Amino acid sequence: MTDLGATDTLIEARSLSIRRRGQQILSNVDVSVRRGEIVTLIGPNGAGKTTLVRALLGLAIADQGVTARQSGIRIGYVPQNLNIDRTLPLTVRRFLCLTGRRPAKELAGVLDRVGAEHLIDTPFQALSGGEAKRVMLARALLNQPDLLVLDEPAANIDVGGQAAFYDLIQTIRDQTGCGILIVSHDLHLVMAATDRVVCLNGHVCCSGKPDSVSRDPEYLALFGDGMAGRLAVYPHHHDHDHDLAGSTVHTHDG
Repeated sequence: MTDLGATDTLIEARSLSIRRRGQQILSNVDVSVRRGEIVTLIGPNGAGKTTLVRALLGLAIADQGVTARQSGIRIGYVPQNLNIDRTLPLTVRRFLCLTGRRPAKELAGVLDRVGAEHLIDTPFQALSGGEAKRVMLARALLNQPDLLVLDEPAANIDVGGQAAFYDLIQTIRDQTGCGILIVSHDLHLVMAATDRVVCLNGHVCCSGKPDSVSRDPEYLALFGDGMAGRLAVYPHHHDHDHDLAGSTVHTHDG
């Protein structure tokens, strides 16, 4: 892992190749995330997305190529799922303090930022999918990360809740200037909330702005021509909001 020095790039891989047990997982992959940028890494199961992220975070060793990141970079990670023993007496407050005690004002502030302040004394196991994701995001934000990594952020959230969560991700980027790396195979809403898409299937099939990637022949070959219309890239404008469970709350009369 090398130091990127004085640059807007927070983390990157150059010509990265990884083999495991005789199988080529990644081949000649280039990817980077800059400060203030939302990058979505998409690809089918087995495409090497998890291996690439592990290499970027210094948790997997590459056979060839270079990974680099800013010296002293703070990284926040939001997992796809978090399995907690349902018999464990763990409130949201205690969950946020698992790595160390935090002032009550700080906890309230970070939960308020993600729209979940009222959940602070709720048992973590009682949270809905959308609520749990927001609480996990709050925990990732506690250390004021330069880079947020979100693994399948739409998992276990209904469609309305997904739209609200991706809106929240964009708001956090706008407010903090952090870089965000999203790992997903859910393209519909992710692409609308993304600055740059990297399509991976062992190698980088295509990358660029969401609208150009959605029309790229390699993207269409990987996901099927039928995805082109269904996954149209569109801005998420509406006259309503979504609560934590994804229910519609109208903001003005039509």
